[in-house]
Amino acid sequence: MTDLAGTLLTRLDADFAVRRDPERAAAMAAYMRDQFEFFGLPAPAVRAVERSAFAGLPRPTPADLRAVALACWEREEREFQYAACDYLRKFVSVAGPEFVPVLRTLITTKSWWDTVDPLATRVTGDLVRACPSLVETVDAWSADENMWLVRTALLFQLHYGVETDTERLFEYCTRQAGHPDFFVRKAIGWALRHYARTDPSAVRAFVETTPALSGLSRREALKHL
Repeated sequence: MTDLAGTLLTRLDADFAVRRDPERAAAMAAYMRDQFEFFGLPAPAVRAVERSAFAGLPRPTPADLRAVALACWEREEREFQYAACDYLRKFVSVAGPEFVPVLRTLITTKSWWDTVDPLATRVTGDLVRACPSLVETVDAWSADENMWLVRTALLFQLHYGVETDTERLFEYCTRQAGHPDFFVRKAIGWALRHYARTDPSAVRAFVETTPALSGLSRREALKHL
């Protein structure tokens, strides 16, 4: 672990522990199907801890970014993973192509929508914007056996707006239209519904001409059209 990562983790350890709320922690764990432990902090409290922990630290190097992310992922309490996602989002410009193996590890380890979605829409999306050649990696993820990599591929352009590669988005949706998992079918609908803000006619036409889409994906895609 780097010096910066050690300092940051020490601060997070202390601040999260002080704010622990066992009753809320039990409810949060139950909501997440008892897959993770929690300190029991609501989102505003997590952000407050992050602001204090991040304050005064130098801009991280790529090694620091990797160390912080992996160290947070090793902690049991879910709030550490939330802090890592926010730290990566804050400093995604530090990451380069060499960060992709770490990103893949984060997406495929302790996987659930609450960490995968920010890693997809903000970290992966911004990293590909900065390093366009990485879209080939996302192309591979769109056909991967791991459903969370598939979800990441479907959602990485969520905030691209007019810069969305429509052909690629529709290709991914078509490729996974028959996927058996709820989270992939939901991601298809979410990605299409979001893109409909930019080009509603294109989304409507795609849904109408893609009979393989599940009912869930269709409903989500057309919800505001």
